[in-house]
Amino acid sequence: MTSGVGLQLGLFLNPEAARHDELVAQARLADEAGIDQFQIQDHPYQRRHLDALSLIADLAARTERLRFVTAVANLPLRHPAMLAKQAASLSVMSGGRFDLGLGAGAFWDPVVAMGGPRRAPKESVDALEEAIAICRAAWSDDHGITSDGPFYPLGGYRPGPTPPRSPQLWLGAYGPRMLRITGRSADGWIPSSPYAPLATLPEMQDRIDEAATDAGRDPGAVVRAFVIQGSITDGPAEGDFDGPVERWVEQLVHLHRDLRFDSLSVWPQGDVDAQVRRFIDEVAPAVRAALA
Repeated sequence: MTSGVGLQLGLFLNPEAARHDELVAQARLADEAGIDQFQIQDHPYQRRHLDALSLIADLAARTERLRFVTAVANLPLRHPAMLAKQAASLSVMSGGRFDLGLGAGAFWDPVVAMGGPRRAPKESVDALEEAIAICRAAWSDDHGITSDGPFYPLGGYRPGPTPPRSPQLWLGAYGPRMLRITGRSADGWIPSSPYAPLATLPEMQDRIDEAATDAGRDPGAVVRAFVIQGSITDGPAEGDFDGPVERWVEQLVHLHRDLRFDSLSVWPQGDVDAQVRRFIDEVAPAVRAALA
């Protein structure tokens, strides 16, 4: 079961400040070639990285059809009321081409060093649920947003602007509780291959389906996105996602048809520019031809 949106192909890229010109060129190339998405990671404490949301605003202004997703926004360093405001603004400025990937948080030492909180696992997930409710309310027609939650108390602020299309909320989820929240409350799920081996994916999918069904939702309404870290090579396959074009096509078709992913994005390793071009010129057209 997939969401019915058809397979979306994308790229997951590091927002490296030193590579800004390359990122612009890659976004324009992807836009012209019919790639569907750019996913940008968000680690504000990484001194070599541009601010993810600022970069997305820049790239969205230089493209026409490419969609952008934070994968995933660092909630402990981004208050959800402000994050909802930024997401709505990006949606307005891009014509609805922005979706918000959200995570509960990790790498707590640099988060704390940057002034953020250090949260225990349960606290971080509790805060995420609170943030989801705030974002949903902020993108609705509510005139005053209030919250009496322990993490983000709000006293009736007026949200806006109203986005032309409410951003979808995708969650970077791996543990049982996060997967249940995804099925119950999120629009999408966005794991990545370093943290979710292929063998674990069916059970994780089932947890999302069960939670969605228990909440009275259609499990197929939850978009399933997968970020794949690897390299396109000319030699023999050396792993699930290190090998020639033919191996990549086989694996991406398997992920879509058998493991029920609606969106697949490549996180290129090595020579990033060369890998991006090979994905756009060789892998993506072959995957689409195989699925046609």
